[in-house]
Amino acid sequence: MANEFVHDVTDAEFESKVLQSETPVLVDFWATWCGPCRALAPVVDQVATEYNGQLKVMKMDVDKNQMTPGRYGIRGIPALLVFKGGKVAEQIVGFVPKDHIDDTLKRVLA
Repeated sequence: MANEFVHDVTDAEFESKVLQSETPVLVDFWATWCGPCRALAPVVDQVATEYNGQLKVMKMDVDKNQMTPGRYGIRGIPALLVFKGGKVAEQIVGFVPKDHIDDTLKRVLA
């Protein structure tokens, strides 16, 4: 993992690490073969560092974990879902600039 504040999450851990989290969680749904996912990775790392303490950041490999992406209707990647109180608060699909992610997170964390 490129960043100490970004953690992998699996289908088996999703309930405990994301849905039961007291802190809002940004989950990056990605795959190794996905070019836009690789392009977004440094942005996700930067977000994890800047929002450390306010937000947990997790990455889920959609090839290794298919149950959770299916449950949340992930059809295209990269997809960023922000969970708050066990529910999806915001969703961002595709490669977007960091300020778009910042604006979304400000609404959720307000």
